[in-house]
Amino acid sequence: MDGDKQFLSIVPPYNRCVSTADVLIAGAGIIGLSTALELAGRGLRVAVLERGRAMTEASWAAAGMLAAHDPENLSELRPLSDLSISLYPDYLNTIERLSGLQVPLRTSGTLQGSERNHPFNHALSSLEIALHMPDFDPADRTFLWLEESSFDPRDLCAAMPRAAAAAGIALVEDSPVTGVRPAASGVEVGTLQATWSAAYFINCCGAWAGAVSNVPSIEPRKGQMVTVKLPPHCNLDCVIRVPELYLVPRGGGRVVIGASVERAGFDKSVHETTIQTLLDQAAALWPPVRKAQIVETWAGLRPGSADGLPIIGACGEENCWIASGHFRNGILLAPATAQIMRELLLDERPSVDLASYRCDRFASASVS
Repeated sequence: MDGDKQFLSIVPPYNRCVSTADVLIAGAGIIGLSTALELAGRGLRVAVLERGRAMTEASWAAAGMLAAHDPENLSELRPLSDLSISLYPDYLNTIERLSGLQVPLRTSGTLQGSERNHPFNHALSSLEIALHMPDFDPADRTFLWLEESSFDPRDLCAAMPRAAAAAGIALVEDSPVTGVRPAASGVEVGTLQATWSAAYFINCCGAWAGAVSNVPSIEPRKGQMVTVKLPPHCNLDCVIRVPELYLVPRGGGRVVIGASVERAGFDKSVHETTIQTLLDQAAALWPPVRKAQIVETWAGLRPGSADGLPIIGACGEENCWIASGHFRNGILLAPATAQIMRELLLDERPSVDLASYRCDRFASASVS
């Protein structure tokens, strides 16, 4: 692969102030900070450069479902999803221990709906659906019950930077990467404030990954969402999910409803018509939403790849790596991605086959 085409040098020459690390990570979202914690746990000196503020983009905007068995997931995701689910208990325990903050699970089950007029095999009966969810209207769908957890990503967003600090990770915010180039020590990475020297560089910039590495297969996929507060007599204690919509309880009577999937560049504006469509679709599934009060609306930018799969592995120059393109599954896949990046950097055998996630699968393709 042509390294000159894969990594940018945007603002040469680099600042003369040099800082060092064993591993330098660009991007302090859940993928970047999870990878940093995994590597720091093996005794490596890790620094994370964040273009804005840590955990304030896709990680903050996410719904928080650990949707490993969502039938909408691509089959190639299954090994990575299963690995991540197996790692999640220890992952959350580590973050809670380091940060001193709790990241409680909010739900333990999901009522998963089929596409309209495309029934599931072995679907729940009407009585079984009613036992899980009174006042529910299945309409022309069938449903499955999935043993699946969710949590509020805002809890994780508060805990992760504190966990990183406790682990000895250098987190440098408001520090976008301006260039990456090979060096005798491994790589040199430029920012407006300093030049960093490290043995390895990992691009975990999510929707912004293409600004650091020339990976034309990653682009932002906008998702608009809304949180509502249910009336006092109403309660939702499981996730409700159909292909075009989900309702995710967050505790205290709050329910997140989402999400649109839009190709709108880096625009994060919220549109009343889109939010109203989400509310109408949610109310058609579960009528108590009609009496709920809107608490918050927002939009996030998911990192989408051309084929919908993450990009994990070597990318560009020697000692340069990428972990991005997780689209709607960044929360789910963070622990597994972090473990795999540790295995790759330490020359260990990866826990799953990475053929479907290789960067060079897009060598002759571009995002359509």
